[in-house]
Amino acid sequence: MLEIAIAIILGCCGLGAGIAMVAGIGPGIGEGNAVAKACEAIGRQPESKGDVTTTMLMGCAVAETTGLYALVIAILLIFVAPGRFVNILMNIVG
Repeated sequence: MLEIAIAIILGCCGLGAGIAMVAGIGPGIGEGNAVAKACEAIGRQPESKGDVTTTMLMGCAVAETTGLYALVIAILLIFVAPGRFVNILMNIVG
């Protein structure tokens, strides 16, 4: 019975890590849209290239943090959480 509980913990941690990495899709889409709109703006008003590029880069940097947070959560769920949860289970069982 204890082996099944440990297997469930490991499976749920792996599933949670996979779901967390789905969050990496959002920054890619958002940054692609930002670059596309920046290219359109520069095409319409070439003299505003510096301002548009600076704003675009700041927006992309902020959007990228979402993907990095998801990566950190996934790494924690794969390498740290299973050991902690199994230790908690072992303390409960005795």
